[in-house]
Amino acid sequence: MSESCDVAHGTAPADPGVRTLVAVFASPVSRYLLKFAKDLGYHVALFEPDPARVTDVPDGFAADTALPPLDGAADVVVTDHHRPELGEVLKAALDGQPRWVGVLGNPRHPGPHVAALQGLGVAEADIARVHRPVGLNIGSRTPPEIALATLAGLIADRNDRPGGFDF
Repeated sequence: MSESCDVAHGTAPADPGVRTLVAVFASPVSRYLLKFAKDLGYHVALFEPDPARVTDVPDGFAADTALPPLDGAADVVVTDHHRPELGEVLKAALDGQPRWVGVLGNPRHPGPHVAALQGLGVAEADIARVHRPVGLNIGSRTPPEIALATLAGLIADRNDRPGGFDF
């Protein structure tokens, strides 16, 4: 049997290494990101700095009001670009040196994260590390579709594949 057959039958060894997904802000999209990422073998965390907003957390998951430690195995996905604490959250995430940082948002509109980070004195090179749009361009419209496209894009990026990020 070939290696591709092993993959198709689920018998190929899977060694993705340690992977962490931090969903930022409790939202319908983060709900699905957490569930799907856990199924994909990620260690998952939900960072919600405002305890009053912890209203959309799936069963079996908890929200942290402090950003967890980040390292080169962590991917950070900000699920709400309208929040007033966007700049502070992104600055803290970038300081942690995660592997990847992205902000959900419509690619036809400028990302508010740029001005927020500039206002905090973040270097342009660090601002450029923030990906937007996020995920594969599959025409996602619903929270589960957005989460699926986001995770597919992260997997493509981790595997050094193009994945169809172009919008």
